Amino acid sequence: MPRYEYRCRTCGDTFELSRPMAQSADPADCPSGHADTVKLLSTVAVGGTKSAPAPRSGGGGGGGGCCGGGCCS
Repeated sequence: MPRYEYRCRTCGDTFELSRPMAQSADPADCPSGHADTVKLLSTVAVGGTKSAPAPRSGGGGGGGGCCGGGCCS
């Protein structure tokens, strides 16, 4: 079940709730009992040890410029 982060506008506390996606926009009371809360935009961190391959330089691969280097002279 996804976790959503909320901030209380009254006391400033930040808290998380686990709830179904269909209920993510439903009102959420802060743990102190205040009802004036806002859902925060959360970022997703993806871990791993592999990195993306380095871009190729030179001809034949496109890249660069506003349009991939194919139509700009």
